[in-house]
Amino acid sequence: MSNEQYAVIFAIANQKGGVGKSTTAVNLAATLAQAGERVLLIDADPQANASAGLGVRVQEKEPTLFHVLLGEVELSGIIRPTKVPNLFLAPSGIDMAGVSVLLPKLERREFRLREALAGLDSGPGGFGFVFIDCPPSLGLLTVNALVASDSVIVPVQAEYYALEGLAQLLQTVEAIRTRLNGRLCIAGLLLTMVDTRTNLAREVEAEVRRHFPELTFRTVIPRNIRLAEAPSFGVPVFMLDPHCPGSDAYFDFAQEVVARG
Repeated sequence: MSNEQYAVIFAIANQKGGVGKSTTAVNLAATLAQAGERVLLIDADPQANASAGLGVRVQEKEPTLFHVLLGEVELSGIIRPTKVPNLFLAPSGIDMAGVSVLLPKLERREFRLREALAGLDSGPGGFGFVFIDCPPSLGLLTVNALVASDSVIVPVQAEYYALEGLAQLLQTVEAIRTRLNGRLCIAGLLLTMVDTRTNLAREVEAEVRRHFPELTFRTVIPRNIRLAEAPSFGVPVFMLDPHCPGSDAYFDFAQEVVARG
């Protein structure tokens, strides 16, 4: 499928760990799928949290994104349906840890994921949205995701060091836009794990919005026990509790993402 078949391809990236990348990838993709969009979620993280969050645990010898990046199988050969109608997953697995060793030795190493996406069949059954869950690093897996994407969503945890590392990530995005992917832009910064009862969370939110007033999404994702529990059930939060604050927040966020186009 050519990239023109997609509304947009999003990378969900931040080199800091524990900021809600996989939670955002799973719940944003699932919310849009629930609304009737045909969505593909690509798990590019060796930790495979997005795969587990959708109840998928790859068995030994089953192909994953690892085999796609090495050119051993087409992307279409690993895509599988999930418990959410209209939501499909290209899973990760433990073998993805080997990518950091093998990928640097390959030709066009930064373009492997983009070329795999371009190889999907086109037609009326194409995906309306593609989301790529990135690992917590700025290594080759994240570079592949950024080169393949139109836009980047950056989850930012509402904590004291929220802005730490953001400058480096933004510099990486700009470097990739200049050298490898001229269409890449930043969709926005998403504040996550926000506890509005604390002064710290309010101060961090104000600081992020002061530094990035145009880039920061209006929606914030609250700290919510149901959001934390949902991955253990292998479902997005709305399938566990459709009326909890986490479900409501990702519904609002999905609407905002679509509105930004």
